[in-house]
Amino acid sequence: MSPNPSLADPAASLAGTRAPRWLLPAELAGPDPIRRRPRRTVRDWVVDVLLFTGAVLVGLDTWAEQPPYYADAASAWMLTVDPWVGVASCLALWWRRRFPLALAIALVPALMLAGTALGASMVAVFNLAIRRDWLPASLVTVAYLVPTLHFSALHPPPDASRSMALALIGVAYLVPLSWGMATRARRQLILGLRRDAARQRREHQRRLADTRRAERERIAREMHDVLAHRISLLSLHAGGLAYRTTQAQAGAALPLASGEIREAAEVIRDAAGRALDELAEVLAVLRDGPAAAAAAPQPRLTDIARLVAEARAAGQRVGFEMVCAPGAAEALRPATQRTVYRTVQEGLTNARKHAPDAPVEVRVDAAPGPGVSVTVSNPVPPGPRRGPGAGAGLTGLAERVALDGGTVEHGVVDGSFRLTARLSWPA
Repeated sequence: MSPNPSLADPAASLAGTRAPRWLLPAELAGPDPIRRRPRRTVRDWVVDVLLFTGAVLVGLDTWAEQPPYYADAASAWMLTVDPWVGVASCLALWWRRRFPLALAIALVPALMLAGTALGASMVAVFNLAIRRDWLPASLVTVAYLVPTLHFSALHPPPDASRSMALALIGVAYLVPLSWGMATRARRQLILGLRRDAARQRREHQRRLADTRRAERERIAREMHDVLAHRISLLSLHAGGLAYRTTQAQAGAALPLASGEIREAAEVIRDAAGRALDELAEVLAVLRDGPAAAAAAPQPRLTDIARLVAEARAAGQRVGFEMVCAPGAAEALRPATQRTVYRTVQEGLTNARKHAPDAPVEVRVDAAPGPGVSVTVSNPVPPGPRRGPGAGAGLTGLAERVALDGGTVEHGVVDGSFRLTARLSWPA
C-alpha cells in the first residue's frame, strides 16, 4: 500500500481538498444529504440576496432618475405600471434557479413595458448563461438587446451621443452574458474533473479487486498443488497400513511387526510435517505479500528428483528420466522451473488418486531450441475411475502453464493417461 493515499487513489486528493459544502454552489456541492437532491447552500442564499438587491437598486435608480424624454416617449399607462412590473420582475428572480429559461423569456415583455425591470433582466441573462447552453442564452440576450437598442436609437439621452447610449446598453447585457458563460465553463470543468476522478477511483478499485482475485487464485493453486501431493502420500501410506492390518486380522497375512508399524508411522508423520511446513509457507505469502513470495524458496528442476524419490518411498512405481541441456537449471527462469515441478507433482498426485497400483513414467526434456516438455503417463486401470477429484488440479495447472506462455494436453492415449505440458524457452 502506498504511504500517500492520494497516490493510490486519484480521487482522494480531490476529496481531501474539497471546500465545505456551504461555500460551494448547489451544482458543485452535490445533493443534500437529507433531501437527496441539490439544495441552495449558504453561498447560494448570499448570492441570491445580493443579485436581488442589485436588481432592486438598478430599478430604483432607473425610476428615480427618469429623464423627461422617457416620459415623453412612453405612454401614460406604461408609466403607471412601470414600478409594479419592476417589483414583480425583481421578485421573480427568486425562482431563477428552477426556471432559468422561462424567467428570462418572461422578462422580455416586462422590459418592454417597464424600465425598472432593467436590473432584473440583466440578472436573468447572467443566470441563463450559467444554467443553459450558449445558444439559448445568446438568443434571449438578443431578444433583450433588440428592443432596448431600438428605443435608445430613437430616443437617445440629450447629454450623450447615440453611439454612447447604444454601447452602454450593449455592455449592460453582454457583460452578464460573458460572465455567466465563463462561470458555466468553470463549473463544467470542475464537474468533469470530478467525474474523471470518480472513474479513476472505480477503475482503481476494479484493478485492486482483480489483483486480489488473481492472488487468491494463485494461492489456491499453490495450496492445491502442495496439499494434494502430500495428502495423497498420507492416504497411500495409511491405506497400505490399514490393508496389512485387515489382512492380518483375517489370517491372510502375518501380523505387522513393531518395527514396520513404527516405520509406517514415521513416514506418515514426516509427510504430515512436510505438508504443514509447505502450507505454512503458502500462508506466509498470503499474509506478507509479494516480498515473502520472492524470499520463499521455490522448487526448481533439481528438486524433481527428490519429488520422485518421495513418491517411490511411498510405494509408487515411478520411472523418471530428465534430459536437460547443459546449464538449463541456471538459464531457465525460476517461474518456468516452478511450473515444471508443479506439473510433475500434479501428474504423480493424479496417478496416486486414480491409478494407485499402476506404474508411472515421468520424462522432462529441456533445451533452448524446442523448449521444455514434461510428460507424465500411467496405464488406465480397468473399471470405474478410483479416487476423489473433479479435475480442478488440471484446470489450475492449465492456467499456471498458460501464464508462462505454455500449453497443457491431457487425455487417454493407447490405454494410458498422458499429461503433457510444453513451455517455450525464454529468449
